[in-house]
Amino acid sequence: MTNENVLDALKNVTYPGFTKDIVTFGFVKNIEINGDSVAVLVDITSSADEVKAQITEEATKELQKLGFANVNVQIKAPTPPKQKSNSISGKNIAPHVKNFVMVSSGKGGVGKSTTSVNLAVAMAMQGKKVGLLDADIYGPNIPRMMGVDDQKPEIRGNKVMPLKAYGVEIMSMGSLMEPGQSLIWRGSMIMKAIEQFLRDILWSELDILVIDMPPGTGDAQLTLAQSVPVTAGITVTTPQEVSLDDSRRSLDMFKKLHIPTAGIIENMSGFICPECDAESDIFGMGTTEPVAKQYDTTVIARIPIEPAIRVGGDTGMPVTFHKPDSETAKRYQEAATNLLAFIDKVNAEGGANNQAIQPTTPPGVSACSTAGAASGSHSHSGGGCGCN
Repeated sequence: MTNENVLDALKNVTYPGFTKDIVTFGFVKNIEINGDSVAVLVDITSSADEVKAQITEEATKELQKLGFANVNVQIKAPTPPKQKSNSISGKNIAPHVKNFVMVSSGKGGVGKSTTSVNLAVAMAMQGKKVGLLDADIYGPNIPRMMGVDDQKPEIRGNKVMPLKAYGVEIMSMGSLMEPGQSLIWRGSMIMKAIEQFLRDILWSELDILVIDMPPGTGDAQLTLAQSVPVTAGITVTTPQEVSLDDSRRSLDMFKKLHIPTAGIIENMSGFICPECDAESDIFGMGTTEPVAKQYDTTVIARIPIEPAIRVGGDTGMPVTFHKPDSETAKRYQEAATNLLAFIDKVNAEGGANNQAIQPTTPPGVSACSTAGAASGSHSHSGGGCGCN
């Protein structure tokens, strides 16, 4: 048995998250053969334990196929970078992701998922390694918008490989469910699902993970803030006062969770006629500026209504990628540039250090009644529990 035989076998070991193998990447640094024993040194660029484990497992299997009785695969990897903890528990369950961006909205229907998709694609087009997590468990639209709604993720051991499109790694509950299937879950199950999306998905070494949150300010948002250091929060709104009222709650949530606020994206800000390219004010424009000043942040982009956005979302062809010369695509690129500059600023000042606070009980509502509403298990039968 020769070194060339070993290298040929190791060409079947694909580096996690890529299409190339560890030999083509030049990661195999040393091979020692002694009878029916072989030792291989693999020097990789990832510090993630799951990447090391996957390479070790697959390389061992390939070398055993050659007839080696004793296989020793040694993985050399960089020391994981130290990151600031974000919560009272000091948790960071996805340390191989450099930056986390929470895209939030106070209410549904304001274009939050469309914004998440186009921001992720825009940053990937600017050379960043980007992931997109659809944490909107009840309404997972990201697979259709990214054109992967007919694909199912690959399972590797007890981990899941993200899907890929437009240079972005993607994961969504919609990719794990049958079309049209509903999820009737309590808050605790949503919290667990979000933790698993961060921990059990084989994300590669990402520069940025964009997280499309459910509307509102509840369990999902608190779970994320308690699980990873969120570098930046973005609130998506429309110009109407009804939407702005809910957006204030989203901005207040960022403040209470100590999440740095990158800014507001004013969606449906004017209408661009597909015939003459004239921009008309149909919902109001610029109404978000006073809200931004109130919460000491900025409006990082105003995205108009343009038919190409709807077509792109329905057909899995994001406007930023497929219509790069459109006004909408230019504004998403501008938003991405502003967001990247804000992330650099946060990191230059020491990085994310959001500290999740425990939710407070509203006046007049007992602690056990709020817990019971979340779990469905608490009862005051038999004379009450004495907590009021």
